[in-house]
Amino acid sequence: MTVEINIPSADEQGRVFLTWVPVKATARVTSGGAGPVGITLRSAGTVGLVFDRVRSDHGTATLHLDLPGDGTPTSFWVAGEFGKPSSNFGDAAVQAVATDGSVLGSTAAMVRIRKNAATLSAPERDRFLTAIGTLNARGQGPYGTFLDMHVSRTLNEMHGNVAFPPWHRGYVLDLERALQDIDSTVTLPYWRFDQPAPSLFTAAFMGQSTNTGRVQFTPGHPLENWVTVNRPGITRSLRFRINAPANVIDEAATMGLGNDYDPFQTDEDQGFEIDPHGTAHTSFGGPINNPATAVQDPLFFMLHCNVDRLWAKWQWVKHHTDANGAGSFAPDPQQPNRIGYRLRDTMWPWNGDTNPPRPSTAPGSGFTKSPLTAAPGTQPKLQDMFDYQALVGGDYLGFGYDDVPFELPAAVA
Repeated sequence: MTVEINIPSADEQGRVFLTWVPVKATARVTSGGAGPVGITLRSAGTVGLVFDRVRSDHGTATLHLDLPGDGTPTSFWVAGEFGKPSSNFGDAAVQAVATDGSVLGSTAAMVRIRKNAATLSAPERDRFLTAIGTLNARGQGPYGTFLDMHVSRTLNEMHGNVAFPPWHRGYVLDLERALQDIDSTVTLPYWRFDQPAPSLFTAAFMGQSTNTGRVQFTPGHPLENWVTVNRPGITRSLRFRINAPANVIDEAATMGLGNDYDPFQTDEDQGFEIDPHGTAHTSFGGPINNPATAVQDPLFFMLHCNVDRLWAKWQWVKHHTDANGAGSFAPDPQQPNRIGYRLRDTMWPWNGDTNPPRPSTAPGSGFTKSPLTAAPGTQPKLQDMFDYQALVGGDYLGFGYDDVPFELPAAVA
């Protein structure tokens, strides 16, 4: 007897990728069944998975199912076990086991989660570096499109206004999906800038600062041929001690900036965009110090991955995941006619809008698609970036953080 396990969260090669968010899957008897067949689904491999009959945040490591003998599929839900992300594809697996303990079917998987860069294994680090180096392609690759999205003439679309967190969430996700088109096992790591991360600023990782200002890499490093705006290399100097955190408020203080989106994001003097975000950028000398040039340094995306993680954690702590919930968002009263500042506005540049006051050129095309999910679509709206785990319905965005769990609100659980 054999059992087929189908998890529709796979790349073009059929490899299954999961996060903490449960996805609906099926199991069915494909041969040898004469009547209802009792099986147990269990997590196999070194990374844990959890199962349930419904979408929940309290799945278990095993689940009993009675499968019809005629091959009719039976549904279940599966997710990664929080706190146990994968390091490699196949270190997680779903097994269907008979009552005698024999394995009737198995599907390999990866719990693909964004991690603290300081915790990456050398293979994880190198896969990420190879992917982003490939995306740059000595200045001739698609990385140039991402660079063109975030320059001086485009900054009004995403800085100094209420769109800052959701726009950058989309930007970071679009880049990550482009990396996953190169290597499906890659996630974008985050630089947790309120903690020391000396391993990050080394020649083996994001480059070691030198007296010339240009960072130095180990021979053969994927970023040693980095080119942006026709200039080779990455220029960056540290304005903090390498064994110390950057000059930012810590995570606890960030969570305390406000219980609602305003003042958490929109306070002009001490909001989220100012500190820790702005002070993280100005903790360096070099292009990353200036929003108009910061993307010339690939560290930008690791910095902003942490910015997004902090917003995600704030959303979880404050229960502000629902874009339409009280306190989750604060429209900008000073810009009532500015497109992109309201929840139902589509975001530039993915909407292709070049009408004033938008920049005259919208680089690239629609939002990069993912085989894991239909969200957020090719022309995402501001509201599509809030509930990234689909806690209140719809499709999830296909990413998760190593320290932010999937936790359904009481009304949904």
